[in-house]
Amino acid sequence: MRLSWVLTVLSTCLSTLVTATGAESKWKLQIGVKKWVGHCPIKSQKGDVLQLHYTGKLEDGTEFDSSLPQNQPFVFSLGTGQVTEGWDQGLLEMCEGEMQKLVIPSELGYGAWGAPAKIPGGATLVFEVELLKIKQHSEL
Repeated sequence: MRLSWVLTVLSTCLSTLVTATGAESKWKLQIGVKKWVGHCPIKSQKGDVLQLHYTGKLEDGTEFDSSLPQNQPFVFSLGTGQVTEGWDQGLLEMCEGEMQKLVIPSELGYGAWGAPAKIPGGATLVFEVELLKIKQHSEL
């Protein structure tokens, strides 16, 4: 039964990655679970402070940023505009220890202007994110 549940979840996650086709797909945030956590008593919510590792790449695979080389996790408050809208949406309902792949259209990333010199305008961003810790907003 557990295997059936895991396969259902994986299937749902994969279908999220293959959502729309054509121009419409450029506007959609895509979320894929790379590492599933079995026991998840707390899921990330708006206002929580998250501690995570990430690697950001352009669609062509060019890495533009990562927290891994310095082994310094990134810390921010979810849903408060401290990060791109793609992160604020894509990291909701995540569990500690979970890893996700986010494909963020430019409209939910850095838009037409980009973030010179590493991120060109109109760029779709691809992030691999590992959530290390959640500090719930009720604990703050």
